[in-house]
Amino acid sequence: MFLDDASTEFHDFFERHYAELARFAHLLTGETDAADDLAADALIALWQRWDRLREADHPLAYSRGVVANMARQRIRSAVRERRRTALFWSRSPEQVQGPDVAAVLDVRAALARLPFRKRACVVLRHAFDLSEKDTAAALGISVGTVKSQTSKGMAELERVLGAETTGALSTGRGIR
Repeated sequence: MFLDDASTEFHDFFERHYAELARFAHLLTGETDAADDLAADALIALWQRWDRLREADHPLAYSRGVVANMARQRIRSAVRERRRTALFWSRSPEQVQGPDVAAVLDVRAALARLPFRKRACVVLRHAFDLSEKDTAAALGISVGTVKSQTSKGMAELERVLGAETTGALSTGRGIR
């Protein structure tokens, strides 16, 4: 099969960044199954614009923004659906499957309690080690907003988790 330059470039981009975008989606949504779907959907959207996007200065930052927007839409849709369902059914506690450590579950639960923008800033800054500038570019917000939202998000996490756990958060341990 013959691939043109754009196809080859996109394939390389996909291979380098798919896993990271899926991990980002998982940290934003908390849904393992949805993370792969969100990353794939985002990459399909990117492929449709690849001729323009391949010339951009930071296609990965744009990609993260696409994933963040899709995750936000998914979360909003899920919240609306849960509210509708709650009207008719009593809710049973969610079952967690897999070998996750209790601390990781605590951090993920605390992240899920943060408003979306704060969560996205904390995840990009601390789990993905992005600079404030790169985080701002990925989310389409100002650097000042990134600083503010990250600071407020970390303060909320500290209140929820306690000061000793937050040290692990600021080094990126515990939210991967």
